[in-house]
Amino acid sequence: KITNASTCSDTRLMEALRVWRASFNLLGFAASRAAAASAGRAHRFHIRCCSPAAAATTKPPQDRRRRSASSSSTSDRDSIRAIRLKKVEELRGKGYEPYAYKWDRTHTTKELQERYTHLENGEVCTEASVSIAGRIVARRAFGKLVFMTIRDDSGTIQLYCEKDSLTEEQFEQLKAFIDVGDILGASGSIKKTEKGELSVYVSFFEILTKSLLPLPDKYHGLTDVDKRYRQRYIDMIANPEVADVFRTRAKVVSEIRKTMESFGFIEVETPVLQGEAGGAEARPFITHHNSLQRDLYLRIATELHLKRMLVGGLEKVYEIGRIFRNEGISTRHNPEFTTIELDV
Repeated sequence: KITNASTCSDTRLMEALRVWRASFNLLGFAASRAAAASAGRAHRFHIRCCSPAAAATTKPPQDRRRRSASSSSTSDRDSIRAIRLKKVEELRGKGYEPYAYKWDRTHTTKELQERYTHLENGEVCTEASVSIAGRIVARRAFGKLVFMTIRDDSGTIQLYCEKDSLTEEQFEQLKAFIDVGDILGASGSIKKTEKGELSVYVSFFEILTKSLLPLPDKYHGLTDVDKRYRQRYIDMIANPEVADVFRTRAKVVSEIRKTMESFGFIEVETPVLQGEAGGAEARPFITHHNSLQRDLYLRIATELHLKRMLVGGLEKVYEIGRIFRNEGISTRHNPEFTTIELDV
């Protein structure tokens, strides 16, 4: 029995060895055919390897893909910036200043939307003479017609630019030099298009600020959380609703001040640079005063100097001010923030 078992085991081992050799030869044959097909631009064989080592060699690392995408994005931005800088030079060569000193505005976009909402589709209000200014956030050209959407602090409105209503030079300037992101001043009458879109029927325009970089994608907005917090101005351009947070905050602070004044409190300002950081347990930011030849600290609290106001004779004081704490940072924790503190 032992002999039979041993013989059976040897037989199975030999069969397994033959199968392995056959599969190895087949794999080598397939690899050689695939290499030949690749050299001849004919892809007939595809070899998939599931081993981790092979996968690591066939797929580029994640961070390499990110670096490639980032470098490509940076290259695109640089090329766009170069093109727009060239436009700035050409404008100046033609006698136009792409960064104008002022523009007289008669209406905001919201005022126009409210005042002329009664117009019928296709109607032109020729007696209206309006002047607006804002950032171009959309642009569409159709031969002798150019439509642009302009946004100011109050909202948006369409600019209806027709070749017949502009000079030849201005229409060519409109097509060649105006980009999304530019700040534009436009004047003219009011028209509601056949599709019901209230528009400024432009008879004259002026570039007030030439934008050198493109805006974030209008469909996806600005989604990078880190960039949204570090570059709030871009966040507000890409996501206009973000500005409502700042408007609400301003109203809240205003109401706090009114309430404190109604209770007899006096608002004071205390030093931000202090000789000794105190009033709270936190690590301070340290800076150096060249004239005094000493280190100073950005305040980590307003408490101690407010108490000195009480010593000086004021009975009710408060301060709404920035404080600085040299600690962690995240989207929910900023090293500098505003507090309100009152002392009686």
